[in-house]
Amino acid sequence: MTAIDETARVAPGAAIGADVSIGPYCLIGPNVAIGDGCRLIAHVHVTGHTTIGARTVIYPYSSLGTPPQSKHYRGGETRLVIGADCDLREGVTMNLGTEDGGGLTTVGDRGFFMANSHVAHDCHVGDDAVFANCATLGGHCVVGDSVIMGGFAAVHQFGRIGSFAMVGGQAAVRADVIPYGLVMGNHARLEGLNIVGLKRRQYPRERIHALRRAFAKLFLAPGLFAQRLAQVEQEFGSDDIVMQIVTFIRVGGRRPLCQPRRVDEG
Repeated sequence: MTAIDETARVAPGAAIGADVSIGPYCLIGPNVAIGDGCRLIAHVHVTGHTTIGARTVIYPYSSLGTPPQSKHYRGGETRLVIGADCDLREGVTMNLGTEDGGGLTTVGDRGFFMANSHVAHDCHVGDDAVFANCATLGGHCVVGDSVIMGGFAAVHQFGRIGSFAMVGGQAAVRADVIPYGLVMGNHARLEGLNIVGLKRRQYPRERIHALRRAFAKLFLAPGLFAQRLAQVEQEFGSDDIVMQIVTFIRVGGRRPLCQPRRVDEG
C-alpha cells in the first residue's frame, strides 16, 4: 500500500507506483515517475522528467531531476532515468540531460551513492556503481558497470571510466581510465589493476595473471604505445577481459588515456 505523509507534496500528473513510501516534506513534480516499492525517507526533492526504478531508497536532502548546471541548457524536456534497487544517501544530486548532450542522464541498477555524491548532466553510469561521499562526475561522463569511486574523487567532463575500475579517494581524474584499472592521486595516474575487486568477484587466478601480463606489456614495456596495443591484441585476442581494455582504448573518447607515471618523472 502506498503511503504519502501529509506534509509531502505530490503534484498532479506524477506517476506513483504500488507500495511506495513518501516521507515528510518530500516534493514530487508533475513529470516524475516513481517505481513500485520505492522509499523516499524525508525532505527528498524530485522534479523534471525523472524516472526512478523499483525499490530504490532515497534519503533526506537528495535532489533529483533538477536542471543541468550548464549555460548551454535551454529549458528543454530532457530526462533523468535512475535504475532499480539503488541506494541514494543524504544530499545526493543528479541532473537532467542537455539538449546538445543527448537529452538524457542515466544511472543503472543497484547503485550505491553515498552522501553528497553528484551525477552531472548527460552522464551514463552503469550497474552496481559505488560512489563514496562527495564523489563527483562532470558533464557527459561515461562510467561502466561495478566502478568504485572513492570519497571526494572527481572526473573531468567527457571522461570515461571503464567497467570494474577503481578511482581512489580525492583523485582528480582528467583522463580516461581503462576497465579494471586502479587510479589514484591529483592528478590521477594509473597505478595498476583493481586486483582486490577482481578477487572479490571470484575471477579465477589464471585470468588475473593473464590480465597482469597484458597490463605490463601494454603500459610498462618499451616501444610505441600503438605497437604495444597491437601486440597485446594479437597475443590476448581470445581473452575477453583483456579485450575489454583493448576495445575501450580503440574506441577512444574526448579525453586522453590515463597512464602510469614514467620513470623519468621521478
